[in-house]
Amino acid sequence: MKARAFEYVRASSLQDAFEAFARVSGDCCYLAGGQSLVPSLSLRLQAPAMLIDISRIDELRGITLADDMLRIGALTRHAEMLTSPEIARHAPLLQLAAPHVAHPAIRNRGTIGGAIALADPAAEFPAVTLALDAEFEIAGPEGLRRVRAEGFFKGLYETALEPGEILTAIRIPPFRAGDRAVFDELARRRGDYAIVGAGIQGRVAGDRIESLRIAFLSVGPAPIRARHAEAAVAGHALSPAVIAGAQAALERDLDPAEDPQTSPAMRLHLARVLLGRLLGRLGEHPACKGAHA
Repeated sequence: MKARAFEYVRASSLQDAFEAFARVSGDCCYLAGGQSLVPSLSLRLQAPAMLIDISRIDELRGITLADDMLRIGALTRHAEMLTSPEIARHAPLLQLAAPHVAHPAIRNRGTIGGAIALADPAAEFPAVTLALDAEFEIAGPEGLRRVRAEGFFKGLYETALEPGEILTAIRIPPFRAGDRAVFDELARRRGDYAIVGAGIQGRVAGDRIESLRIAFLSVGPAPIRARHAEAAVAGHALSPAVIAGAQAALERDLDPAEDPQTSPAMRLHLARVLLGRLLGRLGEHPACKGAHA
């Protein structure tokens, strides 16, 4: 199957993109890296009258630290998560997740903004931004607004983006002394969509976990914060009993849907296994090895 015929416009600015959007009354798609959009067009899952290429808009690029926030332009490639010194220093959880994103060819073209705007529930970066307490800059014809990751992901491929709006940047509180980050996922083969994945960022105070944010992917229609598991760990040293308590608490956080290949019970079991491994890694730091809970 081939994509339907469409008009192609290359925007040189956000204003160009908004004007093109208005000309076809919204019957269009924005193109950034295209790693998800192009297959969707080929299968005619999307059939817009116009394709607006935003990949050359300079204001959507760059990784900078300003106003005590790390700002990552939406056109930043997945591969840059692996190579950027600023990401390694200020948002290492992104760097830990990046090798799990598909394959090198896709990472070289795909953009972090595109991945977040698509909001695939099995994608790594949406869940990681939730664990990082990120906020998103969103530009539209009416101006700029910001939405926290907590309120951005609404459901299956559904976000807080309004028609015509463009995600311009991701803003993340920078990593600080005492912070710890871990990420992993379980997949049938390297590069496949994960059966379950999770990212954790926490802060250590003495021998205890002062606070942490746990976000899961591929266990629901959107990335999910495991708040009950977080509460089971926060304020405690990472003893085996505390980790077991967090694993048990996942039953109140996750409710995986039926899947042709993996049952909800199996997915929940794998989520518990993965959480135990990640908390174990978090606890390998000397500051977390207290024997009491």
